[in-house]
Amino acid sequence: MQSQTVQQILNNEEFRKLARKKAVLGWTFSVLMFVIYVTYIAFIGIDPQAFGTPVSPGATTTWGIYIGLFVIFFAITITGIYVYKANGEFEKITQKVVRDTMGE
Repeated sequence: MQSQTVQQILNNEEFRKLARKKAVLGWTFSVLMFVIYVTYIAFIGIDPQAFGTPVSPGATTTWGIYIGLFVIFFAITITGIYVYKANGEFEKITQKVVRDTMGE
């Protein structure tokens, strides 16, 4: 019985669309985060003194602080976007697939 239900879910067109959407979104965000981190690390390796450069003459805040904060907030933002979509659009589709499969 259980394997039949699993097969019905796997054959459901809405489930397949959902899986594709989740995969595209997940891979897109993964690539974006990878590019941000690689750029960040490469920049540190190529020009480490730039991270210690003050934002303005006489200031104690450096560009490195702002760049590091950008990387952190970017990661938090794309995680938030994914969670928002997962708990909204993706969850509605999941519930529909379950209802259709279970015959409710």
